[in-house]
Amino acid sequence: AASTDPMLAVDGAPAMEIDPKVGQPVVGDLGLQRQVTRTGNQAAWFHNWLLMPVITFISVLVLFLLGWVVVRYRRAANPVASKTSHNTLLEVLWTGVPVLILLGLALPSIGLLQAQYKPAPKNAITLKAIGNQWYWSYQYPDNGGFEVTSNMLKEAGEVGKGERARKPIDGPRLLATDTRVVLPVGVPIRLITTSNDVIHSWEIPAFWIKLDAIPGRLNETSFTIDKPGVYFGVCSELCGARHGYMPIAVQAVTPEVFAQWVKAKGGTMPGAAAAPAPAVTGSEPAAPTAADTAAANALPAASGSNASAGQ
Repeated sequence: AASTDPMLAVDGAPAMEIDPKVGQPVVGDLGLQRQVTRTGNQAAWFHNWLLMPVITFISVLVLFLLGWVVVRYRRAANPVASKTSHNTLLEVLWTGVPVLILLGLALPSIGLLQAQYKPAPKNAITLKAIGNQWYWSYQYPDNGGFEVTSNMLKEAGEVGKGERARKPIDGPRLLATDTRVVLPVGVPIRLITTSNDVIHSWEIPAFWIKLDAIPGRLNETSFTIDKPGVYFGVCSELCGARHGYMPIAVQAVTPEVFAQWVKAKGGTMPGAAAAPAPAVTGSEPAAPTAADTAAANALPAASGSNASAGQ
């Protein structure tokens, strides 16, 4: 039978095509991945237009000064070395200028750090990512509490009997997973991480998210995805022999498609009525409903032979 999961094709492979230039490493690319969250865009601007120009200018200036000093004050040009005990102007400059540069970098970065750990709003959807050796499991507490498990897909020559091998539509080698995390676009996401064994770290470069998953502890951050697509990440904390084989794949879809996926998983959307209980077959009695219980409580108590005779 065809899958009822809107994220999957008939053969069990993902139905959404991936953009090879978004949400994953690009061969020959230099710099940050294209960001699809507000915090990520702020961080990319800070890196590209503030941090890099400043450190590039400083690096070039220091290299020029070093070369100039080597040539200008070489032994042949200065047989008698000068001796200077102090210079008030220079001392003020080489102390004050670095302080101003650091302040100019620190103030915007403080705001960026604050944005990274800003509490999620009340309408956020919660995703709980649980690290395991060596795979991820995900819970949706706001959507009925259902859970999905995500493992790395192996190559065609590596799979065992009954296992599905990676296809190009699944994503790059070592990043494709058998189950993708599904999240809605334009809706705040509350990410909670923890671990069942050792320390892991949940990282999606395109979201500007890297949050440690620590046993016995809940870490939290929030973000909002701006663009539909498939975004890949990895565990970024050394966690054992197969640390490099527990990737992350997130599929961002419209809120309507997300609601369909949640329903297909047996979950519910916040504020929606719970899904009806499955029909009971065979000899198992159906569970009484609230209406049945109320009707039974309203009946008069019956006892003795009058009850058995129907009098």
